[in-house]
Amino acid sequence: MADPTASAAPTASAVLPTYARADVAFERGDGCWLEATNGQRYLDFGAGIAVCCLGHNHPHLVDALIEQGRKLWHVSNLFRIPQAERLATRLVEASFADFVFFTNSGAEALEGAIKTARKYHAAAGHPERFHLITFEGAFHGRTLATIAAGGNPKYIEGFGPKAAGFDQVPFDDIEAVKAAITSETAGILVEPIQGEGGIRVPSPTFLRQLRALCDEHGILLVLDEVQSGMGRTGKLFAHELVGVTPDIVATAKGIGGGFPLGAFLTTRKAGSGMGIGTHGTTYGGNPLAMACGNAVMDVLMAPGFLEGVARKGLVLKQRLAALADAHPKIIADVRGEGMMLGLRTHVPNTDFAVAARAEQMLVIPAGDNVVRLLPPLVADEAEFSEAISRLEKACQKLEADLAAKG
Repeated sequence: MADPTASAAPTASAVLPTYARADVAFERGDGCWLEATNGQRYLDFGAGIAVCCLGHNHPHLVDALIEQGRKLWHVSNLFRIPQAERLATRLVEASFADFVFFTNSGAEALEGAIKTARKYHAAAGHPERFHLITFEGAFHGRTLATIAAGGNPKYIEGFGPKAAGFDQVPFDDIEAVKAAITSETAGILVEPIQGEGGIRVPSPTFLRQLRALCDEHGILLVLDEVQSGMGRTGKLFAHELVGVTPDIVATAKGIGGGFPLGAFLTTRKAGSGMGIGTHGTTYGGNPLAMACGNAVMDVLMAPGFLEGVARKGLVLKQRLAALADAHPKIIADVRGEGMMLGLRTHVPNTDFAVAARAEQMLVIPAGDNVVRLLPPLVADEAEFSEAISRLEKACQKLEADLAAKG
């Protein structure tokens, strides 16, 4: 369907056209709301694809950024960076990990996690063990290694030979995983909840079974929590929901609250091969990024905050289930955990996103014909009510379009 919020002739741009961008631009934000350059206000339930976990213009995050910005932006990792040491300590204390490496993005965090898993075996005298088992529907980033790990042909095509070392199997199929393990397997790389793949939640036992397989075969469990981590599911990391302890976790998106930041976390054992000179970064862990990361942790780790995310996420999911019941021709099912939710639609998900945007609400298309709802974790029940009202109108318009087509 046509997008009534888009102008007929978007202004030509010098930006490389790798995105089919909606002709809407935003100039300011406040909490769950964005204001476009034309003055229209949008309810943002995309949060920059799960990035703006504290919403827009959060006062604590803004104050931290300004305070650090007036002192020091960047020094290289040739020197100690106290802000990075503090954030690493806080992440370690709140998680399974012993060490943290900071990056600029989720793809870089995954690259580091992949290298760490491979190096662990090489350092133990088994360089042939560099393969990672990955899953259909996965998304791990857009670098040459991470597109190979994700396995989506449309992302791989045209960029030369696929990077070696990734063996893909169906998601949530433990027997397929067992069959894929060989003497070259270094580990299993999996999203606890597939985000780009369509908010696909595996069976509750799947991650536990993967952990048991890793222990049995002496391989590593590597989790991609770029989208599901940093409080999105009501836990700091989604793997906590099922009581699984990983060896390595990559995270990003919400960790910086909108400032470019990623990290991979590792146990001492899994990271034992990563000594001096094995990995590096120019910008990762610089003082400005670390000020933002620490500010985010201040909020996430405040008493009751994550519990509130879990509670609010359940409320939102129930409200969405009622919406689906009222509009069965439009919404097929509701899925997800916490405030990482999805609607699988009977109409094209891009049409649903356009219809929502016409009601000045932002949602994010994903695989499996799903639209994602990834609101800021600070969203409240009044904003949920507003979201449901706007989605209701979008559903009604889509139903009218279906009726008109006969």
